[in-house]
Amino acid sequence: MEYLLLVISAVLVNNILLAQYLGNCPFLGVSKQMSTALGMGTAVIFTMTLASIITWGVHKWILMPLEIEYLQTLSFILVIASLVQFVEIFMKKSMDTLYQALGIFLPLITTNCAVLGVALLCIKNEYSFLKMVVFSFASGLGFALALVVFAGLRERYVISNIPKPLQGTAIGLITAGFMSLAFFGFMGLT
Repeated sequence: MEYLLLVISAVLVNNILLAQYLGNCPFLGVSKQMSTALGMGTAVIFTMTLASIITWGVHKWILMPLEIEYLQTLSFILVIASLVQFVEIFMKKSMDTLYQALGIFLPLITTNCAVLGVALLCIKNEYSFLKMVVFSFASGLGFALALVVFAGLRERYVISNIPKPLQGTAIGLITAGFMSLAFFGFMGLT
């Protein structure tokens, strides 16, 4: 039951993207088409989960024993950057069309504060290994859910009559705000 609450909390209640608003750049940049949103969501789930696993181990078995926890952020960024390079190479070799569609936003996972934020939250909350894996995966799932819902809404903008001053980024930010408010409706679940 505890893990189910952790999943519900990470996906809906404390959604890393809509409740904590981390990871804004790929959220606005890749959400114009459903296919790229699904691809980015999958890449973020994979990267976020694997980055949290590795950074948890780095913190527990290297930084803490050597008493150099002050290097936590730097070491976590290096781990995340390396993982994103791995994901980028993998996608270029096996999913070239998706790699081309994501363009500059794939390397931006490196600087995606959501990935770093989840890794730091796992350490801050002192999660066990299993809780950390569940929380990281669920946070990535919440990111992907928000991205896919937002992409679905933005695809409808093409056929909608939106006033000129609200077109583009403006309507995207307004929609993101309304989505955040909608997700705040889940606050009573935990």
